[in-house]
Amino acid sequence: MENPILKLKNKISELTETQRRVADYIIKNPMDVAFLTVDQLAGIVGTSTTTIMRLTFSLGYSGYTEFQKGLQEILRNQAAPQTRLEANIKGIEEDDLWGRYAENQIRNIQNTMDMISQDSLEHTQKLIMSANRIVCTSVRSGLPVAQYLTHGLNRLLGNTSLVVSDVSDWVDSVVNMDDNDLVIAISFPRYARRIIDFARTAKMNGVKIISITDSYSSPLVSYSDLVLPCNSSSIAFHNSAVSSMFVADYIISALAINYPEQTKKRLDKVNAILTDMDYHSLN
Repeated sequence: MENPILKLKNKISELTETQRRVADYIIKNPMDVAFLTVDQLAGIVGTSTTTIMRLTFSLGYSGYTEFQKGLQEILRNQAAPQTRLEANIKGIEEDDLWGRYAENQIRNIQNTMDMISQDSLEHTQKLIMSANRIVCTSVRSGLPVAQYLTHGLNRLLGNTSLVVSDVSDWVDSVVNMDDNDLVIAISFPRYARRIIDFARTAKMNGVKIISITDSYSSPLVSYSDLVLPCNSSSIAFHNSAVSSMFVADYIISALAINYPEQTKKRLDKVNAILTDMDYHSLN
């Protein structure tokens, strides 16, 4: 049976805003949805049962019941991996904050992997490699991810800069950008208005937009050519950057491995300079 979660991911760009909210909840909470009635799901998401039924029809199911059966079947097939995960965290005491934190981050990364398809990751790499200029932009909780991604991409390609949207005059950065360029926008709730303005203006210039954000209901999605949803939940009050940093690190690693002809020459030159600097500093 075809995976209903994958069907949702492949179809999500075609859904209405309300349907995307439903899809987001299903993708993030498949074990809950597998046993919720359509009325219960509608109440949780804050929509109508008609919206949910239309969503399942658009995925090729006869209705919510058939969709739910497919979801239950997939979860049964994944029971063994889930048991392994539970075994890894077995013995953690209820009051063990460190253990509960680790459990949450493991879950975040797994949810993020479930939400991002291999096709999306390959498309991301192609957009990056075909861009003349790349701008990474973020603020607050997403800023460390933007900084890390900027450093990695610039080390590989030499064409990436960082714009901190709420303190930089990003208009100067975007005014000459065109359809040969790329913006990677990183934002989590509460979404920064400046990042949305930046993405919208860049899109008007034909710039390609990749968004690293928490869900398909993020306001960045409207201006994005590609969305990489990352689970940002934490055990405290803040957005966690762990899963988005995981994705950023994967992108950097995958580019170096999959595009050696375009990246190795530059990396060798950079390494030679750094090695020479280290040699002279020791003498």
